[in-house]
Amino acid sequence: MNAPLLALDDLVVSLRSDPALRAVDGVDVTVAQGEAVALVGESGCGKSVTAYSLLGLLAPGLTARGTVTLGGTSHDLADGAGLRPLRGRDVAMIFQDPLTALNPVLPVGNQLGDVLRAHTALDRRARRARVLELLARVGIPAPDRVARSYPFELSGGMRQRVLIAMALSCEPRLLVADEPTTALDTTVQAQIMDLLRDLVRDEGMAMLFISHDLGLVAEFCQRVYVMYAGRVVETGTVERVLAAPGHPYTRALVECLATMGQGADRLATVPGSVPGIDAMPAGCRFAPRCAYAVDACRTTDPRLVDGVACLRAGELPSLRTGLVEEAR
Repeated sequence: MNAPLLALDDLVVSLRSDPALRAVDGVDVTVAQGEAVALVGESGCGKSVTAYSLLGLLAPGLTARGTVTLGGTSHDLADGAGLRPLRGRDVAMIFQDPLTALNPVLPVGNQLGDVLRAHTALDRRARRARVLELLARVGIPAPDRVARSYPFELSGGMRQRVLIAMALSCEPRLLVADEPTTALDTTVQAQIMDLLRDLVRDEGMAMLFISHDLGLVAEFCQRVYVMYAGRVVETGTVERVLAAPGHPYTRALVECLATMGQGADRLATVPGSVPGIDAMPAGCRFAPRCAYAVDACRTTDPRLVDGVACLRAGELPSLRTGLVEEAR
């Protein structure tokens, strides 16, 4: 693998009012140039909070500590204001809901122009030309008309393309995509994913792809981090993790998806729910929901060993899926 473009080291995100309550607890992530890496897990596992931490965009009630190294330069994640120069120029984000991410009272061309004015030295005429170029680049027909349109006048897919154009406007080295296809229908979802794949391939940029859709991850990404209750519980290549999962949680997620195409009378589910940050269990955080847990799991906190954080990683019955082959 190439040397990491991004290296996130020991990220901890906690409540400002009570540092002992951690939404993210000791997460490490690396992404190489030209690589698409996924962060996956249930809602509430901390994957989006991890992404916002990289950009210094945490909510006021949260505080981060740890280090992010981008292109060989290290930055303290506790210094949210110090991360601002990275936004747009080095790291850009595609948000989950384009309707709320865009300003409803400004034409989208003006919003793209504002980004260029903040991060480049282009004059007004050059900014206008760049806006039209960006809109055309993301596959928007009639970019001049769309630039004059307000967000509510565009479809969901068009709004998402505008957000992608905005993220690309300053040619960042790392693109963070936070569930960019959640609100889109299947056809538009495929178009957006094809666009993102082409950008990673043609522009050589890196991408951190946040999703709960394992099918998209299998099709699009090279490596994956599986998060549960604020921690990474498994990591490795997509082929290894999704085709032969080593952690019971990853296994449960894959089994839920696998049964959908097998004609089962009932879909598989993961019992229980993700614990709140004020109710983290002792030992393995997944133990209360795990079908393979033993007494030691409820008292011993497992650490990542060979990409799996499970005391019984080598003892579980093998599970091989066709998920990656089906996606590709």
